[in-house]
Amino acid sequence: MPPASRLTTEQILESDRREPDPAKFGGGVSSDAEHAALRASVRQLTTLLGEALTRHEGAELLELVERVRRLARQPDDAELHRVLGEVEPATAVVLARAFAAYFQLVNTTEQLHRWQELSAEEQGPLADTVDRLIRAISDGDLDRQELVEVLGRVEYRPVFTAHPTEASRRTVLRLLRKVAEVVRDLEDHRIPGAQRAAAERRLAELVDLLWQTDELRVVKPEPQDEARTAVYYLRSIASEVVPGLLDELDRQLERVGVELPVTARPLRFGTWAGGDRDGNPNVTPEVTTQILHLQHTAGINELVAMVEELLTEMTASTRIVSASDALLASIERDAEALPITWETVRRLNADEPYRIKVSFVRVRLLRTRDRLVDGTPHEPGRDYLSFDELVDDLSLVRDSMLAEGDELTGDGAVRRLIRTAVAFGAGLATMDVREHSAKHHAALAELYAAIGEDGYDELSRDQRIERLRDEMASPRPLTGVGSTGFGEAASASLDLLTTIRSALDTYGPGVVETYIVSMTHDVDDLFAVVVLAREVGLVDLAGDETVARIGFAPLFETVAELEIAGPLLDALLSDPSYRRLVAARGDVQEIMLGYSDSSKDAGIAASQWQIHRAQRALRDVAREHGVSLRLFHGRGGSVGRGGGPTAEAILSQPYGSLTGAIKITEQGEVISDKYSLPGLGRRNLEGALAAVVEASALHRTSLLPADVLDGWNGTMDVVAERGKEAYRALVRDDALVPFFVSATPVDELGKMNIGSRPAKRPGGLGGLEDLRAIPWVFGWTQSRIILPGWFGVGSGLAAAFDEGRGETLREMYGSWAFFRTFLSNVQMTLAKTDLDIAAEYVNALVPDAARGLFDTIRDEHARTMEQVQRVTGQASLLESAPVLGRTLELRDQYLAPLHALQVSLLVKVRESEADVDPDLERALLLTINGIAAGLRNTG
Repeated sequence: MPPASRLTTEQILESDRREPDPAKFGGGVSSDAEHAALRASVRQLTTLLGEALTRHEGAELLELVERVRRLARQPDDAELHRVLGEVEPATAVVLARAFAAYFQLVNTTEQLHRWQELSAEEQGPLADTVDRLIRAISDGDLDRQELVEVLGRVEYRPVFTAHPTEASRRTVLRLLRKVAEVVRDLEDHRIPGAQRAAAERRLAELVDLLWQTDELRVVKPEPQDEARTAVYYLRSIASEVVPGLLDELDRQLERVGVELPVTARPLRFGTWAGGDRDGNPNVTPEVTTQILHLQHTAGINELVAMVEELLTEMTASTRIVSASDALLASIERDAEALPITWETVRRLNADEPYRIKVSFVRVRLLRTRDRLVDGTPHEPGRDYLSFDELVDDLSLVRDSMLAEGDELTGDGAVRRLIRTAVAFGAGLATMDVREHSAKHHAALAELYAAIGEDGYDELSRDQRIERLRDEMASPRPLTGVGSTGFGEAASASLDLLTTIRSALDTYGPGVVETYIVSMTHDVDDLFAVVVLAREVGLVDLAGDETVARIGFAPLFETVAELEIAGPLLDALLSDPSYRRLVAARGDVQEIMLGYSDSSKDAGIAASQWQIHRAQRALRDVAREHGVSLRLFHGRGGSVGRGGGPTAEAILSQPYGSLTGAIKITEQGEVISDKYSLPGLGRRNLEGALAAVVEASALHRTSLLPADVLDGWNGTMDVVAERGKEAYRALVRDDALVPFFVSATPVDELGKMNIGSRPAKRPGGLGGLEDLRAIPWVFGWTQSRIILPGWFGVGSGLAAAFDEGRGETLREMYGSWAFFRTFLSNVQMTLAKTDLDIAAEYVNALVPDAARGLFDTIRDEHARTMEQVQRVTGQASLLESAPVLGRTLELRDQYLAPLHALQVSLLVKVRESEADVDPDLERALLLTINGIAAGLRNTG
């Protein structure tokens, strides 16, 4: 292996050498002064919380809270166990609520201070990225025309899922946002005394109201409730975040002489709420229809609000300026179509053509909303049938302004509105539909049987591939003459696909774009749903004109599936019929990569490495077939499910795998952490968008010698393989399931009412393989073992050192963004892991027969700590992340008692068996809520 000096600055991008950002790494603030301000805000809020507790529960309970907190910090916990053992269930509820409320307030103030510190920086991520683009152009490493082409393809799409890891109610999140706004006002030293007093009283009022609000959902949320939560955030982002962000993108790109078309979509949003059917029987076609209706009603209302705001600025008068002939002609057409509106605006705004035109836009939007609500037919010129018509109207206004020399408004308020409207569409987000591959084969078996062709379900995979390949190229319907009715599976699939077709007819082509097939094992899993889509008119690959109204994406979830991702894509694109489909979709093939199940299957080291390798293979195959790849990363909030800073993850992709468009899931508490405060939402989106621009423009080719890259690959192969062996030895131990179930509150998670999807897959035998990845991670986090985020990494690194690859590992950490990001995320998980706290769970809850497994966990934890520090050269784990250290210090004094209370309650609940006191159960659920709030990235 060549020495580190082989890697010159010409070979490695500056972005790949940047040290991990402590603020991103720890999720807090970085300066001592800011940390002092944070602690002052926390003290103020906890004082108010104590006062609220005293008012509502009495001084004795506040004293008990403080006593438990002090005892939890002492080495001898016998007195703590005695005190908690004597606590009555109703009192335990108050204790749990007090500690949970503390973390809610801490999270809110941390978010506020994180945004304030980031806002104080001289320039943001987009400016930094454009600086690097300018240097690359100046050095001759980037051609300006190439940059224009790349930027035209750039699209960052966060996809809001309905996955259940957000323990807080939307009601509570709204209250906390108001708390943050008042804290921000109080930190302004310019505020007059009278206003300060009023604000302080308002803050006390909000904290008191928070105490009076039930943190737990009374009933399990339905998919519609999850969709309302997504809409809540999307509307906030649309009105308060995106207009300024895209305006900043335009300003920064002017520095490199690039102007994006006003209809470009560098930023757009997606959603799974109402479309993710895999394992969720509550997502029916009727529910999907209802949620699409909800999205579009809310989206149009948001557009109307934006248009009404624009109306206040459309004051230009023809007594002073001119308007284009095209704009005036369009106003004449509008006047004929909407005579009542014309009579109103002509009288009030006769010499203000821009205000008149925008008034017509507003009315047509309102009529479009009414049409969708009432189900009435489209009226040309009186409402909008397609979103393009709205953009055309707004573009007429802008074009007229620019033609008359009004660039400030045309490239100001009007362009901001157009860009925001294009980013969100009429429905705020594009819905993805996901279904399990087995459902489609069951449907086809029934359809073939209905036309007298039995035996589909008995075919080998190769035979099935040939059957479906012929079927895609054939014009014959399976549901036409001769079919005798459909079974349950066929009806379910055809009803879903018919719903998609109806949605496209009603809302336009952007409403549903991709049908994702989970558990994709081979090409027949894609061919099957394409054939079913043909039956309802979504696809026609045999006619003179190819029809492909939606695209299809395989989801590779396990390590075995990731290993065959490249060959499978090659087989897909080599099929003439399927290739026609991709061509009809603009030569774009989407691939979804699953982090959760691959990590649960083989451990984090093997999962992360195989995903990285799969991206390389997919990139190469797509290039060979002349296809653009759109990768969809199914990341969770926790490191064990692919979590970590989004911008760093984007920049650590293999070179050339990001060609402009990328989709990344946003799940659970990550959504509230990123977007509860508009300023923080702006910074998170800007960082991710800047990373997409940078990776697309500057990471297109390898900057490393082949022998260096080969050495790194070989070393990572060792780390991943030995890590997988250690991980699988653990999870295949017969003691693992009883250990996990008893040492964590995983069985209690189902009572939390935090998601509409069941925690376990239906029809299983109750083993580990039936447990979904989210409760797998969530459970380990509650007991502070957090095993999915680090187990096996120590064994993998140690094996590489034993093979003499130590210098290569250190070189990789210093110069390879993928490896550095991987280890940084592992460090964060190790820092949150506390095996002393975990021992309390093990000693009190785990049966003797399974308890020995904890020794294996301790050994691997110690090994991982040692080996990570050996690679990084750090004297302590948190040396490169002081913010995280301070953040944990701020929380530990309240996390420790909450864990102790949870252990005590778990003992009592499990001793009670079936007859559990409702207060006891409620208190236990509140501890789960509080610990999730305290540790944040739990799922």
